[in-house]
Amino acid sequence: MKISIGGYGPGIVTIGGGLTRVASPSFLAAHPALPVLYAVGELERGWLTAFETGDAPRPLDERPSEGDSPCHVAVDPTGTLLAAANYGDGTALLCRLDGRGAFTGEPIVLRHEGSGPDPERQKGPHAHQAVFHDDILHVSDLGTDEIRRYTYDGAPLEPITLAPGTGPRHFAFAGSRLYVAGELAGTVTVIDGDRHTIVPASRSGDKNQPSHLELHGDFVYVANRGPDTIGVLRADDLSPVAEVPSGGDWPRHFAIDGDRMYVANQYSGGVAVFALKDGVPEPTGQVYEVESPACVLIM
Repeated sequence: MKISIGGYGPGIVTIGGGLTRVASPSFLAAHPALPVLYAVGELERGWLTAFETGDAPRPLDERPSEGDSPCHVAVDPTGTLLAAANYGDGTALLCRLDGRGAFTGEPIVLRHEGSGPDPERQKGPHAHQAVFHDDILHVSDLGTDEIRRYTYDGAPLEPITLAPGTGPRHFAFAGSRLYVAGELAGTVTVIDGDRHTIVPASRSGDKNQPSHLELHGDFVYVANRGPDTIGVLRADDLSPVAEVPSGGDWPRHFAIDGDRMYVANQYSGGVAVFALKDGVPEPTGQVYEVESPACVLIM
């Protein structure tokens, strides 16, 4: 197992492997078959960089993200397509990968229009996450309260619409069921056919801006920024199981590997390690000190 941490510090930190300098690598993704990882450069003129992995990542290829402030990158299960979400202008990028995992061919830039009811955060589209599922590219749009959908050729499909003001951020599928963290509403939504179930992501009473959401076993986990907690819900009905402190300030992302959870607390500068006991995170006391972490990648 190898742990790589991206964020807003000087580069990618590989535990036991040192620092690979790259500008603002706020999200990382691994190739499904090759020893290659991808990092966004969350800059006004956004970049994508491919790295060969070893003791520490080594640059393989790079290209513009064709948009403003890319904040998420994903590779499809076949390892032939990559997608990136540009938060700043709401565009998404779809491009092909060659046999080495390098970028190849002309990319497709996916543009979108629309707005939502929040006067500060929803004046226009803000792409937040890209997910390949059932041969469709899904892109969450915080600015328009939609999960946008595209074919692998970039043709737009009918989007999935959420309640106004939800501000969808990260999401996950379990078969046909879709779970969505609503950053602006502070909610978790599950969509099952025509039925939408919406519950609070945190029950602390504090103002909450949920960030990452992930399914593991019978549970849904969500990181709550503001309350600074990890919420645990049952996947079948979204009933609350537990809510525990995140081990730091502003949990931006987390990753689960077996019975361990790694939580990137952006503002306090550390990745806290938890043991999962009956699905509930329990602190181990171990913290990896990393400047402004925003993403944890387990390879």
